[in-house]
Amino acid sequence: MSEDKNSKHNRHHRSTLFDSMYPLVALTLALVACVELCDAATVVDVYRLIQYDISGAPFGSRFSSLNHHAASLSFHPGADLSRSVLILPLRDLDLAFLQDYISQKQSLGGLLILLPQMFRPGGNVISETLGLRRLLGQLEKLLIHSNIPFPVYFAFENEETDAMLADVKKNDALGQQATATTGGYKLVISVSEPRKIASPTITNIQGWLPGSRAEGDSNQLPTIAVVASYDTFGAAPALSVGSDSNGSGVVALLEVARLFSTLYSNPKTRGRYNLLFALTSGGPYNYEGTQKWLKSLDQRMRESIDYAICLNSVGSWDNELLVHVSKPPENAYIKQIFEGFSNVAEDLGFQVSLKHKKINISNSRVAWEHEQFSRLRVTAATVSGLSAPPELLESAGSLSDTRQHVNEDAIIKGVKLVAESLARHIYGHQGKDIQIFADNSSLAVNPFYVRSWLDSLSQTPRVAPFLSKNEPLIMALKKELEDYTAEVSIQQESLDGIFTFYDSTKASLNIYQVASVTFDLLLLLVLGSYLIMLFSFLVITTRGLDDLISIFRRPPSRKMKMA
Repeated sequence: MSEDKNSKHNRHHRSTLFDSMYPLVALTLALVACVELCDAATVVDVYRLIQYDISGAPFGSRFSSLNHHAASLSFHPGADLSRSVLILPLRDLDLAFLQDYISQKQSLGGLLILLPQMFRPGGNVISETLGLRRLLGQLEKLLIHSNIPFPVYFAFENEETDAMLADVKKNDALGQQATATTGGYKLVISVSEPRKIASPTITNIQGWLPGSRAEGDSNQLPTIAVVASYDTFGAAPALSVGSDSNGSGVVALLEVARLFSTLYSNPKTRGRYNLLFALTSGGPYNYEGTQKWLKSLDQRMRESIDYAICLNSVGSWDNELLVHVSKPPENAYIKQIFEGFSNVAEDLGFQVSLKHKKINISNSRVAWEHEQFSRLRVTAATVSGLSAPPELLESAGSLSDTRQHVNEDAIIKGVKLVAESLARHIYGHQGKDIQIFADNSSLAVNPFYVRSWLDSLSQTPRVAPFLSKNEPLIMALKKELEDYTAEVSIQQESLDGIFTFYDSTKASLNIYQVASVTFDLLLLLVLGSYLIMLFSFLVITTRGLDDLISIFRRPPSRKMKMA
């Protein structure tokens, strides 16, 4: 009986003791939860600098993960930034400093470049656009052509990044560089290391508007080709929308196809020329898609091309468009094409100028898309707002090439120029003041159509290696050509093996505001002391001082129990 009573007493004692610990456990969990909430992260979308190789030579950012404290340009001279992420707003960018840092291979934990909201697709234009656009272009050129041994990301300014940067600048100016000891802000991007993209493809899309043969005429009709490259290349592939280069050219081609589909739908107004429309890929990579598309054409078909008009960056010019050619201006075909453009431009109230650049057959590098035609002895010209060709992998969809910097009225004037000059050539109205696509007529250019496609392309990054074979954009372009042309087909080819690209183009940046280790230790000491006092109070009030002492009393050894 005595043993049963003692057993019951012990069980009751343990039960009461555990009951007294429940509030303590609950309080501990609550405190932990509070600490976690205080340490919650601000999440910002960031866009990684492109990583690629040319013939095995590495370019761009070679890493992607981040887990370092934030630093600013206000850091103390000589400070070690090997474990810091340097935050550089474009507005405050010191390009010479960054160039020296990269060229001297100095160690840096990471680089975060903050872009004004005006460079976000759909952002608002501000008065200081020109200077910032020029600076951003110089920055992109530096980053794209450098081998950078640390992660580089772009983000857009917002309230969170502004507040963080203000705090970081203040601490850096006081010489309090953020470390595990001093606290500050910690920037974390948890992603897997970049992997090579296996067999990147380029996709060309073509459609026909067949002409009308005279009765009894068995000869093959001549063909006029209208071509535009649709893909882009930029420092941040996930932001490379290329509104002008070459979204504007794609929009112009689609509208020209729509206009002529109306003419050619009526047998009475169908011309004696075939019209061939091609949207090509690989433009930034030496117009490789254009080259492969041309070589895939039947030789007889290729030889039937009277001439080709390539459309490039026609959305940001004012009063003059350039017609770039490879054949001498004295060439009869070139004179005919340019005179046709000049007459129409005069009627429309602006100017066109001819720019001749001879191609070097021994050099595989081409400056303009029409040069791929010229290499195969096909007469061609490029209509562009650019006075000089961009360098390889440059000005083909840069971060500053966004919708708000493109003038849709310029695209409309470019469409009228091309459509009217083609129509006058096809229907034999050269030199006549006739407007086939006159405003307010059934054949007028549709500004809404131009605007809607320009808006769509300006929200769609189009860097070829990151586009799948069934990419929604490619399917949408194919469907659009199917609405206005016949025999639409897709050609898919592998990108030239000298280029190697790596994935991981976009990520989430977690921004933690962390306290110093000293603060953490002090907080831990205070909380520990408080919890011990609370626990002791609960035990004393529920079971008495003897039970509290028994908890901390050393239990008897096994030998004493056996004795």
